[in-house]
Amino acid sequence: MVFRLSPILQKVRPTQQSWLRRQYNDPYVRQRLSHPASYRSRSAFKLLEINEKWGKFLEKNDVQAVVDLGAAPGGWSQVVAGKMGWLEDERIDGTGPSSPLEGEGYGLNQKAKDERYSSWSVKDRDLVDTFDPLSLTETPGRVGKGVIVAVDLLRMAPIPGVHTLQMDFLAPKSSDIVMSALKTSANPSGKADVIISDMAANFTGNHITDSQACLDICFSAIEFASKTLKVADKQRGLRGGTLLLKHFAHPLLQEFRRRILVPNFHVVYYIKPDSSRSESAEGYWLCRGWTGKKQVQRYASETPHEDEFQQ
Repeated sequence: MVFRLSPILQKVRPTQQSWLRRQYNDPYVRQRLSHPASYRSRSAFKLLEINEKWGKFLEKNDVQAVVDLGAAPGGWSQVVAGKMGWLEDERIDGTGPSSPLEGEGYGLNQKAKDERYSSWSVKDRDLVDTFDPLSLTETPGRVGKGVIVAVDLLRMAPIPGVHTLQMDFLAPKSSDIVMSALKTSANPSGKADVIISDMAANFTGNHITDSQACLDICFSAIEFASKTLKVADKQRGLRGGTLLLKHFAHPLLQEFRRRILVPNFHVVYYIKPDSSRSESAEGYWLCRGWTGKKQVQRYASETPHEDEFQQ
């Protein structure tokens, strides 16, 4: 089906018309609207593809704890909940957007549905030193395996099996709070088997500024992972945690991969999913087998000259 603008939409700016055409003609946007799981974001298909083609790391028997950083609106958390058995047929009824014009978000009429879900949510005002996730009750629902913790500054409508922390994970003690939320009888260490991050800074249009912001996010994610990921241990049969990290192509980020990621994981793969738009510079690093051999410490990066972006 070819997208054609209605007379009313023809009055919007050309840049808006271009976005509308792209949304309506994007096969993954259309697939999201028709998929039985009603995924809240197009990016859910990126995670599905990466997991399927790169070892099904979300489906390993020993995966008991997953953290989703920058989780809102919840597409990746839905995928994880489905893989860990919290969603029947990976389905959530009524949470998907009714139109691609709703962008990457989810439906607005959530309040009446929230109580249907087996999850709990904690906001900033609740994040105190005495935080105890075991004191929070959950509504009855389908029971999967393990624990899933989603972290974001924005509110996220509940998903079965996903515990949401509405907070800035860069804030002091945030990693301690997440580990408290991860601590269950099945995961007594409070450590994570898998950390996934689809975070990205708001683009300014300045290549140097945007690349530095991307680097800062990657550093924050690996600093968090260094405290939270399970460490590889041959004696105990642990393979080590997995980190899936979004980034944008740039020499600064390649240096980060070489100096920080490669020394601390058994393997680091670069992935450009088919569902990632070809014109986008985004990519993902799938880092398997956290060893923690090298201390994670920020270094002073030399920002490349603007001319390097023209090459």
